[in-house]
Amino acid sequence: MPTAKDAVERTVVDGVDVEVRRSARRRRTVSAYRHEGRLVVLVPARMSRAEEGRWLRTMVQRVSASEQRRSRTDDDLHRRALELSREFLSGTAVPASVRWVSTMTTRWGSCTPGDRSIRLSDTLRSMPGWVVDYVLLHELAHLLEPGHGPAFWARLQGYPRLERARGYLQGVSAASGLAIGDD
Repeated sequence: MPTAKDAVERTVVDGVDVEVRRSARRRRTVSAYRHEGRLVVLVPARMSRAEEGRWLRTMVQRVSASEQRRSRTDDDLHRRALELSREFLSGTAVPASVRWVSTMTTRWGSCTPGDRSIRLSDTLRSMPGWVVDYVLLHELAHLLEPGHGPAFWARLQGYPRLERARGYLQGVSAASGLAIGDD
């Protein structure tokens, strides 16, 4: 809730209704969140109008990208799995189904080779696409190699962000106190 010292303005940035709240207490950071259909952007009161304009465009893009990631559907996930299979596994891993699940709390993803189904944790929805791609590719590789032996990891070597994605997930797990691994 803005205080008497805070200035509140409404504007439109790239077609998005934005409420700008300038705060005398805020020194350096800029943050944004959705409230009642509009984007609320919190900025320091001393920020110049030009810098504010740049930050508004940046925050609109960030929030839009985040919302788009969260709205990925099961169909989107299945299409992406097929693309990754073609690109990195010569199209040999073809899942029957790929879906998001909210009940997965000890794994990022799982695969049942018998019915060729893949499930990904809803927690991944807000993560960068290259991390989701890695988890999808990991589960696709399980359609071809059931364990985590050398043959399994050899199938994943073509993914350029393999180690980066694994490190990202390890960091998220450690920071959240989760016992989630990928091997």
